[in-house]
Amino acid sequence: MIPISDNIRSQSKPIINYWLIGINLVMFLWELKLEFSGELSYFVKSWGLIPAQINEAITNAIFVNPAAWVVVFWRLLSVALSMFIHGSFSQILGNLLFLWVFGKTVENIFGTRRYLGLYLTAGMVTGVVQILAQPSLTVPLIGANGAISAILGAYVMKFPQAKIDTILPLIILYIPIELPAFYYLFWWFVQQFFYGIGSLNISGGVNQSSFSYSAQIAGLVIGAGAMRLVQKR
Repeated sequence: MIPISDNIRSQSKPIINYWLIGINLVMFLWELKLEFSGELSYFVKSWGLIPAQINEAITNAIFVNPAAWVVVFWRLLSVALSMFIHGSFSQILGNLLFLWVFGKTVENIFGTRRYLGLYLTAGMVTGVVQILAQPSLTVPLIGANGAISAILGAYVMKFPQAKIDTILPLIILYIPIELPAFYYLFWWFVQQFFYGIGSLNISGGVNQSSFSYSAQIAGLVIGAGAMRLVQKR
């Protein structure tokens, strides 16, 4: 299922949503350049979220050398930067398609500042959830999955029955249909299995194991909770 648009008319231009989509695209083009020059693996391992490295840095800072807190700070930057790095064409396209369809409506409700805050906060909090869930993982975790799951959670909380224009590809046929928004809660998790299609050449791989499922559930909860607060206000 490929979401195209919803039936909710926005009252203002989703400027932040456009910027987020643009930044993610620019970062992915930069990754393609690094892949061509053979530097992509080093870049991803330097700035991707690697729970084992962060836990090791924190342990050293607490029990060995307090000066190592500088290293902890730089390691924690990967929690924020990793959400703008993607490991495959299918991952970047899938994430940005969901952001395009659902993000504009959520931004219209939240306003630009709160929407940006939701995106960044959800991305970093879900990163922390990944660190806690898989503290010994040595494979980089990358992608905006956690942040976009929060956007989806907020949208479905507000508009569970909103009609989403959808294309259903069947071999050589593409059938246009409409589906309620809550169907995409299920499809969001299913499509993660296809994110290995069109993978970039990153030695050692990325997003292995049970990548992001605990984080994405946390993202859905964060988004739904944020929408609940906005509705009350």
